[in-house]
Amino acid sequence: MRHLRKSLIVVLPLALSACATAVPGIYTESKAGFAAVSDQTSAAIGKRTVFAQTQADNDAIKREVQALVHKKTISADTAVQVALLNNKGLQAAYANVGLSAAEAWQQATPQNPVVSIGVLGIGAAELGAYRAIEGLIRANVLDATTRQQRMALADVNFRAAQAGAVSDTLMLANDTRTAWVNAVSAFEAVSYLSRAKATSDAGSELARKLGETGALNRAGQAREQAFNAELAGQLAQARLNAARAKEQLTRLMGLWGSDLDYFVPDALPALPRSVGRITSLEARALSNRVDLRIAKLGLEAQAAAFGLTDKTRIVSDLEIVGGFEAEREVGEDGDIETATTPQVELEFAIPIYDTGKARMRKAELSYLQAANVLAEKAVTVRSEARSAETSYHASYKIARHYRDVLVPLRATVEEEGLLSYNGMITNTFELLTDVREKLSAELEAANAKRDFYLAQADLTAAIYGGGAGGAGGGEGTAIAAGGGAGH
Repeated sequence: MRHLRKSLIVVLPLALSACATAVPGIYTESKAGFAAVSDQTSAAIGKRTVFAQTQADNDAIKREVQALVHKKTISADTAVQVALLNNKGLQAAYANVGLSAAEAWQQATPQNPVVSIGVLGIGAAELGAYRAIEGLIRANVLDATTRQQRMALADVNFRAAQAGAVSDTLMLANDTRTAWVNAVSAFEAVSYLSRAKATSDAGSELARKLGETGALNRAGQAREQAFNAELAGQLAQARLNAARAKEQLTRLMGLWGSDLDYFVPDALPALPRSVGRITSLEARALSNRVDLRIAKLGLEAQAAAFGLTDKTRIVSDLEIVGGFEAEREVGEDGDIETATTPQVELEFAIPIYDTGKARMRKAELSYLQAANVLAEKAVTVRSEARSAETSYHASYKIARHYRDVLVPLRATVEEEGLLSYNGMITNTFELLTDVREKLSAELEAANAKRDFYLAQADLTAAIYGGGAGGAGGGEGTAIAAGGGAGH
């Protein structure tokens, strides 16, 4: 009977540690959680993502990227796809998903029992070199009883990491598309300013020759030359802006070395023939926004943490220790007899000072904080969706106005001016002014077209997430206002 009792005491801590739920396979996969990230990203923007973990993966990505960009003129969709494949910061975000999976795996694994063995009375010759052996097994009781709560919290954090990776992916896609639009628009501005500079060069040269003949005074000459000098400065700044914009695009795509040898178009695509109304925009945003999903998971995490805190409010650490002590003695007949004594210990902190109320209060306030963050995020998402839709339609109307009204009117003025010039009614400087004003109108139309495509990107971000919240274009390039030297 004594041996049975000893066995129960020794096995009890092991049984407590073994009460563990099997670890779900979703946490132990080599690319744990990435499939969900890839599926959600593809559903939102229709682009492929990869999680490279080996050198072979990186080599394959490098070959694919080079095939997409090397010595080629890339579209916005190509730029976004390259960024999603090649951006190392995005790979770090995907690794964070794996880290959260490993943490959930760890929480699902019970703590190892601690075994201690002691030999007492070493050197006791009459007892055969030692007097007693003591063996103990220590197991944490709360580790077993709170494992479900800790696994629930770890699972929420795992899903939050997945949502965060989706958000990072969408943000990179939006930033890359925006950078492509800005880069192409910058080169388009360079094209218009170059044409304006050529016209200005002709006007400046004409003013110089007329000045030599005395047909144009010094003020007229200086006026035309000042305009030409100002336009030269604007053209140089536009070229610098274009180089910077392309470098920003290059950085987002993660390109370097020979992959830098790529091109962007000289002009943005033409405006679409029409843009339709977007139905149930707020509802779609509330259903699809990743940052709102992250806020919901934050609230769920606080609820799980609250349950864990409640479970350990009174006793925060409880350990059970089981074992035995085998003591040897020399009997009356001279034989060595062994007496085995089982022992059980229970270790816990006495809640005299810290009764757990402070921890419960912190958990309650953390939950309340997360609930308010979620409510505020829902209001913001609705507002951003409405703002993005307003900007999208307004920017389209503005771009249409420049394209269909202002540019044709300036073209008509130029054509009529050319007819007058041929009829010797209009002088050369008036004709050059008409040409410059037409080019200026075309540049304004290009800027408006850029703002529309930026608003289009922001609209997608307002529905799915990953944007800065609200559409808006950068400062547009304009041709310097200069009067003709003949006026």
